[in-house]
Amino acid sequence: MTQEEYQTIEQVKGPLVFVEKTRNVAYGDIVEIESPDGEVKRGEVLETSKDVVVVQVYEETQGLGKDARVRFMDENVKMPCTEDLLGRILDGTGNPIDDGPEVIPEEERDIQGEAINPYSRELPEDFIQTGISTIDVANTLVKGQKLPIFSGSGLPHNELAKQIARQADVKGEDTDFAVVFAGMGITEEESQEFIQEFEDTGALERSVVFLNKASDPAPERIITPRMALTTAEFLAFEKGMDVLVIMTDVTNYCNALREVSAAREEVPGRRGYPGYMYTDLAELYERAGLIEGKEGSVTQLPILTMPNDDQTHPIPDLTGYITEGQIVVDRRLENQGLKPPIDILPSLSRLEDNGIGEGYTRADHGDVSDQLYALYAEGENLRDLVSIVGEDALSERDEKILDFTKAFEKRFVGQGFTENRDIEDSLDLAWELLSIVPKSELTRIEPEMREERLP
Repeated sequence: MTQEEYQTIEQVKGPLVFVEKTRNVAYGDIVEIESPDGEVKRGEVLETSKDVVVVQVYEETQGLGKDARVRFMDENVKMPCTEDLLGRILDGTGNPIDDGPEVIPEEERDIQGEAINPYSRELPEDFIQTGISTIDVANTLVKGQKLPIFSGSGLPHNELAKQIARQADVKGEDTDFAVVFAGMGITEEESQEFIQEFEDTGALERSVVFLNKASDPAPERIITPRMALTTAEFLAFEKGMDVLVIMTDVTNYCNALREVSAAREEVPGRRGYPGYMYTDLAELYERAGLIEGKEGSVTQLPILTMPNDDQTHPIPDLTGYITEGQIVVDRRLENQGLKPPIDILPSLSRLEDNGIGEGYTRADHGDVSDQLYALYAEGENLRDLVSIVGEDALSERDEKILDFTKAFEKRFVGQGFTENRDIEDSLDLAWELLSIVPKSELTRIEPEMREERLP
């Protein structure tokens, strides 16, 4: 392995080190920077030209000066992959932090990954059960899908992430199921909560946990999801596992991109984020899917917090273009004490129809999902009307739909963070709620099915 060493640092600016008079340096090369007192910091080449090389350092650059030595290692950042990573807790750069044994890799993989050939992609269609009614029935997650969760500051998206990591499973298949969890920019308290949750519930046995803390340098945050996805691809396409990747919080990741971009003095795009953020996010999200001829799958649930609950903010906006729907965590439902506070009206799973119905969940699933959505949407409109004209102006039919809306929120949405509902139980509960309204209002359901399922 060639190691070119230089002592030609021009300047240090934030997380970036500018090195002059280099040769044969490639984009993405690993870099070691040794200060005069012997401390070694790692980074990677972010930009290379004839005159200067820009190095992004994963650690704090405090203390680095022109007297530091820079070594270019002539290799890209790699993730040591092995099935033994299951049950381990790692930091954002892939180093174990759980006092477990040293990781002996089966192979080392470039964290940039390789794009899946579109011709080789299989259509995602196998149902993944999360145990959460609002997702399983109304916004179904299927194997190989990328379905983000849009949340807001202070909302319980971390609890939702823990519940999904604990409960998620592929129905009716013998394939091994694994969870790769990537925490990006989370607080020390959140970090301890995640570790405690994974250990106490036994979910850690089938999980690989990456934790990048808020106190860690921003550039490290940029490689954390790539480390996690590289591990997921190895477990999926080499070991034949169905892997669910949960990434939280993508907003912290994008803020790290903005910080590095500002240090490079790049022309900013919307709200100061770099113009290439769409491409960068697409590189992450498109690493989900199934490959023809290979066992296993990679499914993604990225979680992002929307500043000021604004869905038009660049991060949720761009994410929505790339991914296949969204699950929206709602502040109004949270204020009512409903947990998990998922609002099915702005939520959407574009691949739901591929993974539901006979042979996947149950024959009545599609009709029930459509009917729940239609009645709940009408119930919300009636609430607005009541606030203007009062309940006395409502017809008997309208009152029934309002009763359904209240019961739907209390029993279907508000299941709590500890209850794990089978899809059969969720659909049975849906029929129980639909029986509140007259049969004639169930226009989205086939008449034969209504007669069969309703008392």
